[in-house]
Amino acid sequence: MRTFRELLQEIPYEGGLWGDHEGILSAMKPGKIMGFIDLTTLDVKDTEERVASMCRKVNELQEKFPGTDQVAGVCVYPVFIPVVRETLTAGGVEIVSVSAGFPAGQTFMEVKVQETERALEEGATEIDIVIAVGKILEGREEEAYDEVRILREVTGERARLKVILEAGVLNDPLLVHKAAVAAMAAGADFIKTSTGKVTPAARPQDMQVMAHAARRYYEVTGRKVGIKPAGGIATAKEALLYMGIVEKELGKSWLDPGLFRIGASRLANDLLGTAGTTEKINYF
Repeated sequence: MRTFRELLQEIPYEGGLWGDHEGILSAMKPGKIMGFIDLTTLDVKDTEERVASMCRKVNELQEKFPGTDQVAGVCVYPVFIPVVRETLTAGGVEIVSVSAGFPAGQTFMEVKVQETERALEEGATEIDIVIAVGKILEGREEEAYDEVRILREVTGERARLKVILEAGVLNDPLLVHKAAVAAMAAGADFIKTSTGKVTPAARPQDMQVMAHAARRYYEVTGRKVGIKPAGGIATAKEALLYMGIVEKELGKSWLDPGLFRIGASRLANDLLGTAGTTEKINYF
């Protein structure tokens, strides 16, 4: 089994990637894009009723909007997992919880482990964590790798593990690449652009670097790692751009909810409007 350092040498940052993203749009229909969304509420104003209301709307989504795919997951803070578990009845929708000191991840490793274990006990089927961004910035990517590896051991086979790189904060394609390789080598099931709590959040150039790293990782190891843009994606056109990048870099096989997600809240309403009516939709 290759070490992280060996993988980093085998998957170097190659630079000089294609740079024109504007003409790259997937041809997928808006109603189908819904099936890739982790419908998200991560707000200081969240309440049990607010989360429950969102879940009830998910339950009724396909009845009220025929022809629309069901969302892939519902993403909340750990304290609201029981609400989602009790309210969500729609089949096949993952219970996604942020964890490990989200959104900054600046807490003790013991706390990260305990919070993640508790989220799993409460019923989370997917866990979204933030890589140790400060350690990546300081060139201590092996320590960042170790933290993800420990949390991967906690989740085991009980849940998918998505690792947020906070690429806009790293703000350097080489660092984004190193963070992506560290997360994948440590066992991440997905790499994710952003928490959505900082600016800039999701950016096409970061998505391209991450997708390229995921492709090279697959070529070297034979393991497919999913990819999730998140943060500020509010329109169908923006979603199609990110899907187009994935399709070009990784191929159509990656456009599956098991390998591609979009973290969003506003996007869902735009998709509903684009799919079936000229009226503005405020369903979620």
